[in-house]
Formats: sequence, structure tokens, C-alpha cells
Amino acid sequence: MPSEFALIDRYFRRPTRHTVLGVGDDGAIIRPSPGMELVVSTDMLVSGTHFLADTNPEDLGWKTLAVNVSDMAAMGAQPRWALLAAALPAATESWIERFARGFFACADEFGIDIIGGDTTKGPRNFCVTIFGEVPAGTALLRVGAQAGNDIWVSGSPGRAALGLAHLQGRHTLEEPARADCLAALTRPQPRVALGLALRGLASAAIDVSDGLLADLGHILDESKVSATLCIADLPPPGIERDCLLAGGDDYELVFTTPAPRRAEVETLGNKLSLPLGRIGTVDGGVPPRLTLVAVDGSHIAYGQRGYDHFG
Repeated sequence: MPSEFALIDRYFRRPTRHTVLGVGDDGAIIRPSPGMELVVSTDMLVSGTHFLADTNPEDLGWKTLAVNVSDMAAMGAQPRWALLAAALPAATESWIERFARGFFACADEFGIDIIGGDTTKGPRNFCVTIFGEVPAGTALLRVGAQAGNDIWVSGSPGRAALGLAHLQGRHTLEEPARADCLAALTRPQPRVALGLALRGLASAAIDVSDGLLADLGHILDESKVSATLCIADLPPPGIERDCLLAGGDDYELVFTTPAPRRAEVETLGNKLSLPLGRIGTVDGGVPPRLTLVAVDGSHIAYGQRGYDHFG
């Protein structure tokens, strides 16, 4: 059976592109570009909580890094470097090789150098720390939304949660929706190009990891504003509505922009070939509240907001 260091050398050591010193020493050395600030984030994926035990290892490798890349997108940062800490129940090389293939496919897609990490024996879980660069003073934040701003969301939230419901037997999907929702769950696509383009345009932003209402709520709390949502194609009460509003795991971006710049956002969506839906308006007043209304203006009562690890 290969040693910990043999596994690292064989599956996780790769040439770097923009790193002074990468995998192989007690620490990595990175040099930010002139005029740039570093954005740092970390996320953990735990078996049974964030992924099913029988998840395809290549898909899991992709997703392990992609959910962290999404944090960079939400802050308008260019992802550059990442570290991976992994606990594995056994040194099964066939499984590790497939995981590494998916992990590095995501790294290559977004130009990320893997510069270190750790491995240990234990229940399967993965923790990535990621670093990105953003021109000084231009990072997108959760604070900044103002009364009168438009609220936008990218893509189609709810698909990943529907895919999970299908796998768990709580909902049945037919093709082509089944393939689409399972792909959203297992191979999320971080919206890096959108995040970069929103610098100087968005007043606030966040990615949808815990649910559309929950994550938008973080913007409202940090910005000390309220909001009214009117989603034109809101499904009727049931699991599809629950997944759209509170499902999470989508890694789409929710953001706010000044209303006079609405045409710029629409043009950006066309340029990126990415649907950008205007779903509401930021209101004044505290404490922050979120009101959901139908297209006829009537209020829609909704209690569930999103995923809470300790809820």
C-alpha cells in the first residue's frame, strides 16, 4: 500500500503556473500580482452531509474544488491558488486517481495552482482553502445593496436540489430534466466570468450555496435593507418551489445593481450566454425583511429559507 507522501506525489503534485513554490515543502510561497488584494476562503465537504457515499469520485473531485471557486466568483476575484486537506478511509488508488482527475479538471478549467494540503485516514471528507486576486478596492461584498437596486440571479436555481431529491427518492424526474438536474448537483459551474464582469457594476453579491432566500438574506442583513421578490415563473407550492427558494447547492450568483444600469446587466447576460433573471427590488427600512409576492402583487407566505448545518 502506498504511503501518504507517495499518494501525494503520484496524484496531487502538478506543475504550477503562477506560484513561487508549490507542493513538496513545509509551506507554499505565492506572490500576488502588483496592485492586487488576496481573497481567501475555505469550505469543507463531509460524506453524508454534503455528498452521498456512492458519489462518482471524479464528480466529487470536481465539486470539491468548484464550490470554493464559486466563493471567488461571488467576490469578483480571479481564483489562483488552492490547498486540499483530505481524510480518506483507505488508500484506494483507483478511487483516488478518479477523484484527482476531477479535482484537477476543475483546477485547469479555472487556472488554479494546487499548492499543498494534507491527507489523513478517517471518514471521507475534504477541505479546500482557496486564494484569489482582485484589484485593490474592487471586491464584491455582501454589504452595499441600496434601496431601489434591482435583484438578479444567474442561471436556474433549484436544479441541484431537485437532482438530490431524485436521488433520495423524494421526487421523480424524467429526461431531459433528470440529466440536467443531476449535472447541476454533481458538476456545478462556478460563475467566475460573471463575478469578474460585475466588479464596478454590482452593489452586492453572494453565491447560492444554502438556498436563494437564505443567501439573499445575508445580503439584506449585511446591507441593512429589505427586499421584495417577485419571481415570474415561481412553481406552485410543492417540492419544486421548495428547491427553487430554499434548496441550495446551486452556486449561482445573486447580486444587486442600480436600476439605471439594468440594460448593462441584460447585455452582460447575452455576452456570457448566461440567463440573468431580475427577481426583485431592494427596499429601505430596518430590520431587514424579505417579502415574496405573486405577479398579481399578493403576498406569498413562506417559512423555509434554506439549509442550516445546525438547524
